[in-house]
Amino acid sequence: MPEMPEVQGLTAFLGERVVGRTITRATVSAIAALKTYDPQISALHGAEVTASARLGKFVVLSCGDDLHLVFHLAKAGWLRWYEALPATLIKPGKSPIALRVALDDGSGFDLTEAGTKKSLAVYVVRDVQDVPGIARLGPDPLDADFTRDAFAALLTDRRMQIKGLLRDQAVIAGIGNAYSDEILHAAKMSPYAIAGKLDDAEIDRLFTAMQETLTEAVAEASGKPPADLKDAKRRGMQVHARRGETCPVCGDTVRSVFFADRSLEYCPTCQTGGKVLADRRLSRLLK
Repeated sequence: MPEMPEVQGLTAFLGERVVGRTITRATVSAIAALKTYDPQISALHGAEVTASARLGKFVVLSCGDDLHLVFHLAKAGWLRWYEALPATLIKPGKSPIALRVALDDGSGFDLTEAGTKKSLAVYVVRDVQDVPGIARLGPDPLDADFTRDAFAALLTDRRMQIKGLLRDQAVIAGIGNAYSDEILHAAKMSPYAIAGKLDDAEIDRLFTAMQETLTEAVAEASGKPPADLKDAKRRGMQVHARRGETCPVCGDTVRSVFFADRSLEYCPTCQTGGKVLADRRLSRLLK
């Protein structure tokens, strides 16, 4: 799933390529992806893109103050950029393309989604706060106002596991499954630690790990075209999606815990005092 660093990379790329250009055509080929109907998608035709911004994991392309194209790539979505947009017609239901946007210089992009479970979402709105996912976003972890004390305040009396809290967009915006694994590994903290029970030293360590991990990942994504962002993300991972590989910090084997629709990765030596966490799938089978 694209998370803050990759989405920030996309936003910066689009800022360089799209801002100042006029949208000549926006075509939805996956009707379920379009979540709004007023304004209609055709309202974008002839509109000049004035800004490109990121809010959590959402990309916002603004056409003035009262018209915005917003999209969320969900788990399997991505953006494919063309210096010369293909002239071929998109057949609804026959292509992974959900949206095609054409620009006045002949360039443009497709939003694509792999797999059968379709979650990519596109919105055309007058106010970005009309997008439900944006309206509920928590603070951005790299915002200057998001201090260590502000982070500590979010943890107070929270009974949820820290892995879940880091992924909760209403608490902190932009972090998903991959970077929560990386942050917790850098902080040497169990994914099952209870947020509200962390002491001051643990909060310090976790906040520093979050800031450093995300800052480094954003820097790595900076300047890269969309086609290179996924590989850059994979190369930077220490434990996420590296089950069975050697932890680069201590040499132990990276382990996984599997859930219904995702997994988490961690290092037992670095994070859980050597304890191997139970595989939830195996636990269910043994009941």
